[in-house]
Amino acid sequence: MQPVSLHSLSELERASLQELALYQLQEKLLVGDLSLAKVGPKGGKSIRQKLESFSKEKKDCSPQTFGIPLCQVIANDRANRQLQETVKSSRRFCVEVEETVTNFRAQMQKRSPLGRGCLLVPYEVFPEEPLSPDFPDHNSSWSQRRGAMSVDCITELSGNSSKLLEALQLSHPHELDPRRNLGKKKMLSLNPISWQVPRIVDRCCKHIETYGLQTVGIFRVGSSKKRVQQLREEFDHGLDVFLDEHQSVHDVAALLKEFLRDMPDSLIPRELYTAFLSTASMEGPQQLAVLQLLLFLLPPCHSDTLHRLLQFLSKVARHAENSWGPNGQEIPGNKMTVSNLATIFGPNILQKERPGEKDAGAMNFEDSTAIILVVQRLIEHYQTLFKVHRK
Repeated sequence: MQPVSLHSLSELERASLQELALYQLQEKLLVGDLSLAKVGPKGGKSIRQKLESFSKEKKDCSPQTFGIPLCQVIANDRANRQLQETVKSSRRFCVEVEETVTNFRAQMQKRSPLGRGCLLVPYEVFPEEPLSPDFPDHNSSWSQRRGAMSVDCITELSGNSSKLLEALQLSHPHELDPRRNLGKKKMLSLNPISWQVPRIVDRCCKHIETYGLQTVGIFRVGSSKKRVQQLREEFDHGLDVFLDEHQSVHDVAALLKEFLRDMPDSLIPRELYTAFLSTASMEGPQQLAVLQLLLFLLPPCHSDTLHRLLQFLSKVARHAENSWGPNGQEIPGNKMTVSNLATIFGPNILQKERPGEKDAGAMNFEDSTAIILVVQRLIEHYQTLFKVHRK
């Protein structure tokens, strides 16, 4: 049995893993009854559908990033990325055409002593070299202009391209034709699921990893509300926001916390809130085993985003203490231990109520303590928790 990353599994494998994890959790009575497992007598949803349905509720999706379901954020990111690639491809094609025509005209001027009258010279005068502009072939240069293609864009292809990917990725032909799926139950794919992490989460994490690991009190020190609001509006308008050394680390940290706090569907689904908190009273291998099974229940977009966040928080915690550089100079630590990070991010990751609902900010001491302990274990053991043993 070789451990593999959870994120390397296909859609079909993840769905099967969710069913198995739910069965083990209930069979061993390690957690209380999960409402997600209840299936109605008439056309009840499967556990996979129930786990993903909460993130597909109808909401006002005018914002592109904040306050909307995580799956919609990722869909918006993908649409914006495809639009940018199309624009870049069109501009590149126009430049290629312009250069070709310019070279053609220069060639005509150079070969003909008549200057502008060269257009009247018969073609047979220069038989050794063609004088027609060489326009780029759309089909032959597709991969060069668009770059590598990911699994999630397979349904956008047609003709030979889709057939080639079908052969390489073991896709079924009926999955590639959306017209055949009308009125039929969707088949689960054998393709690996594309990495589903919102652009804002990945860029905030990368910015702090690059510029803020030695910043004392990161996530605790106040930020500029005006600058954070500006960044928030830029992401919400679908702009391609780049975070560099000119942005304050504290502003980016506040932006990341706001995104997680305002998620209507919570990074760890509220349906699993009680189950996750119940692991706080467990110890050792049993606690980690139950946490791993619960993580297997998460929809792919929530699982991938949580993994990226935990990876980032673990890296921040490794720089909490002072260290010494190669020349003997002291490098200050950021003072953000795993416990401190769990205290800050716990309420944003594990939420009992939706943002804005009554008593959403209220939390008893027992729940608060349990949340901190659970998130602390997730940060400390994320590498093993997101592994699956497969033959």
